[in-house]
This record gives sequence, structure tokens and C-alpha cells, in this order.
Amino acid sequence: MTTESFAVAADGTRLKYKVRGSGPIRFALTHSLAMDGRFWDRLVEALGNEVAVLTWDCRGHGGSDKPAGPYRIATFGDDLAAVFDAAGWDRAICAGASMGGTVTLAFAARHPERVIGLGLIDTTASYGEGAPQAWEERAQKAREAGLASLTAFQVTRWFSDDFRAANPELVETCVSIFCANDIDAYVETCRMLGSADLVATLPAISVPAMILVGDEDYATPPVMAEQMHGLTKGSSLEVIPGARHLTPLECPHLIADRLLTLARKVEA
Repeated sequence: MTTESFAVAADGTRLKYKVRGSGPIRFALTHSLAMDGRFWDRLVEALGNEVAVLTWDCRGHGGSDKPAGPYRIATFGDDLAAVFDAAGWDRAICAGASMGGTVTLAFAARHPERVIGLGLIDTTASYGEGAPQAWEERAQKAREAGLASLTAFQVTRWFSDDFRAANPELVETCVSIFCANDIDAYVETCRMLGSADLVATLPAISVPAMILVGDEDYATPPVMAEQMHGLTKGSSLEVIPGARHLTPLECPHLIADRLLTLARKVEA
């Protein structure tokens, strides 16, 4: 069973979402920067038919509205609450990749009663002291030279060399989604990530939390995952050999297995 619809955020922004399956275990998944809900298709298939999965397009992405900025990480967290409301979901295991993991942390901080487990994949609670300038530089390069000018850099960070060689169609699909983004929304989202800092929220997390990262992830490297792990009580950390930044695409069956393991922890 699949349902597609729109939620409406507090400021009127329409947010596209999809719910697949109707099992007792519920996962809410948030995609990475400049992707959309299709990012999770391979993982949803790997999770199987016994779970319900909610995916959505963050504001500024995919089929959701692309309002003017500034964007704030807290707003994205509240957007997910609006999606839950529209879907009729009270609580779920919440997971996100890269930007989606940071959004998931914001959701958990602002709506803790709606989170029963956390999956923090290829992500960080903060990009560090120099992040605003670094993200602004990336945003301005995109504005001046176009998103296509970033793709050669992006694909080598997204996927390992062997995976790119073996999966050219998937890589091209990701490039196409990336290049189709609204440039103003991309710029505002980059600025949001540069200023996002959820580090202070980590010690308050009391639900089972799973942290995953590729050992060749140069965007949110293992040291960032280790910092989150050290501040998040009772969390688990796994570094995945040979994987880079988008592990839900590079190794969906492994990520699905870990999410189902997390679900068993939550049930216990």
C-alpha cells in the first residue's frame, strides 16, 4: 500500500510525502542535500513489506514548495512534525542521511515525544567552526557556475570508485536530481547547514540511537560520527569499510539490516 500526499507547514509551505507499507514498525526517513524522497527507494525495497516507511521532500527540494529564505534547521525539524500530522503518525523510528540526519536531530530535539529511535547516517550535529564560510563558498559557486559545475566533485564524495564504475545509471540519476534543484533553495539550504549546530542536544537523547558512517566518507567523516557517539548516551557506532558518503544508496541492504536491528532494540 502506497499513499502520496502533501502536508502543510506552519508557514504554509506544502511538503510532499509518501507512505509505503502498513506494518507495525514505522520508519520516517529524511534525505540528503539536493536529493528528494526517491533517495530512499533502494532502502525501502531492502526493508521489505513488514514495515511502514514515510519518506518526504524537504522544503526547497523535489516536489515540495521552495519558499524564499532564510532557512533554519529548526524549521526543517518542525516541517517533519507537520508531515507526521498529515500522515496520521504519532511516533516513529526516525532516520536521516547527511542533511537528513541533521534534520532528524532537530526533529528529535523539538519533538522528542514523537521519536522512539534514531538512525544517524553519514551525518553530523555540526560542521564545525569554519562551516558558515565553507558552505557559503559552495553556495556561491553553484549560483555563479551552476549546479552542474559541482557534480564531478560531488559524485566522488557520494560513492566509492568501484561503486560508481558498477552503477553508472544510479550515479546519473543522482546527478540529474542534483542538477534539477532550484538554485535559490539550494543556496539557502547550504547556508542552513553551515549554521546548524545540534551538538548541545545530543546528551538529552534517551532513545536507542544508531550512528553509521563510511570509512571513506570525506563529507561527514568518521571523526564527526565519533563525536556524536561520545555525546549520545547508549548510542552505537559502526564504520562501514569501503563506503563513502551516501551509504543508503551504496549499501542499502546493510543499512536496512541495521535499521531493523534498531527496531528490535526499540521493541525490547
